[in-house]
Amino acid sequence: MANKSNLPLLMLGAIGVVYGDIGTSPLYAFKEVFAAGHVPFSTTNVLSALSMFIWALIVVVTFKYVGLIMRADNDGEGGMMALLALATRSVGDRPRLRLMMLAVGAFGVALFFGDGVITPAISVLSAVEGLEEVTPAAKTYVIPITLTVLVLLFIVQRRGTASIGRFFGPVMVLWFVVLAVMGLPHIVQRPEVLKAFSPLYAIDFTLRHPHIAFIMLGAVFLCLTGAEALYADMGHFGKRAIRWAWFLFVMPALMINYLGQGALVLADPKAVDNPFYGLAPTWALVALVVLATAATVIASQALISGAYSAAKQSIQLGFLPRMTIVHTSTEEAGQIYIGAINWLLLAGVVLAVVLFRGSSALAGAYGISVSLLMVITTWLTYFVVRHGWGYPLPVALLATGLFLLVDLLFFASNALKIADGGWFPLLMAGVVFTVMTTWRRGRELLADSTRAQAIDLRSFLDSVFVAPPWRVDGTAVFMSAVAEVTPSALLHSLKHYKVLHARNLFVTVRSHDVPFIADAARALVTPLGHDCWQIQVSYGFKDDFDIPKALAGVAGEIGALDAMTTSYFLSRDIVVPTPSGGMALWREKLFAQMYQNAAPAAEFLQLPSNAVVELGSKVDI
Repeated sequence: MANKSNLPLLMLGAIGVVYGDIGTSPLYAFKEVFAAGHVPFSTTNVLSALSMFIWALIVVVTFKYVGLIMRADNDGEGGMMALLALATRSVGDRPRLRLMMLAVGAFGVALFFGDGVITPAISVLSAVEGLEEVTPAAKTYVIPITLTVLVLLFIVQRRGTASIGRFFGPVMVLWFVVLAVMGLPHIVQRPEVLKAFSPLYAIDFTLRHPHIAFIMLGAVFLCLTGAEALYADMGHFGKRAIRWAWFLFVMPALMINYLGQGALVLADPKAVDNPFYGLAPTWALVALVVLATAATVIASQALISGAYSAAKQSIQLGFLPRMTIVHTSTEEAGQIYIGAINWLLLAGVVLAVVLFRGSSALAGAYGISVSLLMVITTWLTYFVVRHGWGYPLPVALLATGLFLLVDLLFFASNALKIADGGWFPLLMAGVVFTVMTTWRRGRELLADSTRAQAIDLRSFLDSVFVAPPWRVDGTAVFMSAVAEVTPSALLHSLKHYKVLHARNLFVTVRSHDVPFIADAARALVTPLGHDCWQIQVSYGFKDDFDIPKALAGVAGEIGALDAMTTSYFLSRDIVVPTPSGGMALWREKLFAQMYQNAAPAAEFLQLPSNAVVELGSKVDI
């Protein structure tokens, strides 16, 4: 929670991270209104379009996100996974509804990854296209320069953003100042654009030309892309800093720039081809292109970092296989790098740039995934308001119904662009969603198969100690995915070695739908007798797994662990797909492949590599 002493610094950080995406929308949003030729150019239509832009920012960003969505925090955390966990927890007594919400929420996360490909591509491409305003000869270099910038951006991710992150805020502050400075002189020259603050222009245009207005919404929506970041990054900067940054700095700068672009095209209709760069004097174009490229790189960086966080949360909530997670900062736990996600995103971004080859073409692909993600966000928020907060049905419908209607209108308008490129992010989201649901269902089948073939742990230990085997010094930690069943690693150990350690810990890891679990509640210890203990270790979806640290926290109950005499036993299962299994055979094969290639459990749980023993077995699903 932000306090008065650090609020300015938090606001600076929020401007640099939270508002990068929405802050670079002026590069391409307004020009798309008239680019396709559906909207006739006239003074009234320009004012109507500006009115739509202004009131879209007010209704969606200010009223919906700042006013409502940010109140639905999960212990201070935001984002699709946090909201999904909060919503499903609020309807925990309705399993079918909960299952449907999990599926819809997982698709929302998949859409976020689709957006993670389009945003860097369109942002950097639209910035570099400014070189064409400097000289038409630069057109042939736009794609190579864009690809170079993007490839370098993804390559440096491995090094972390701690060293350059401190510059994000100041650069974006300069960007927003430039946005306002560029727009203000044109507003002074054509003050009639201020009439656009009246919603009557947007309403009148919609009533007179409903079909054209509906098509126009797809372009207007581009000014809202990035609004999800207000909620997703809430845990990093706090509600107060994000809200103050929006009202005092970001929203005024955006509105001034959009009004300035409108004033420019009223004075010079030819400027409608690229009104953003038309705002600047010729001598400042090169510097503006450099600044715009820096701003779009920062916007892309924030989204890439968000993709890492979403992937980590999805892994810990059981929607994605384990991946190697590298912490890039010793001071900031949230700064992580996931190589698999990084290179998959880069491949998608490069494909998008090469395939569409222009920001206007990419605009056709942009918006569809974000607008559908906003629909899902509002839908999940309804359940939080109704069941989590306990408000009456009319209040819950009133609080979310208007926003849902607006979101659906934007989505329906963007759906018109599916054939023009909207299929691209939807296809990517569909692939990610298939992977997520296959992994989650496969894990359920694997757990069911393990339970069906397993022996109850207490019963097994009772039978073992009727005629106990030879016991050797040290501690054995048996990791088990399913609690209260005998780990196959123990069965194999007794079969091959015919000994039992002096102390035996049976550890099960459980992920919860809250961001963090307090250290005091990390581990639950249940004595089993004969120096054996069942231990359940709990983690939130933003916690870092660390089994040795968790066991050290309960040393008072189980005794201190000597690193030199402690061994960790894991079962290395080989999944065997079967035609009569619980999924289609191709999905079972996909799950088996993902399971085989998942990051090692020992690495993910931070077990000491020189103390891990893996014993394999085959499991049919």
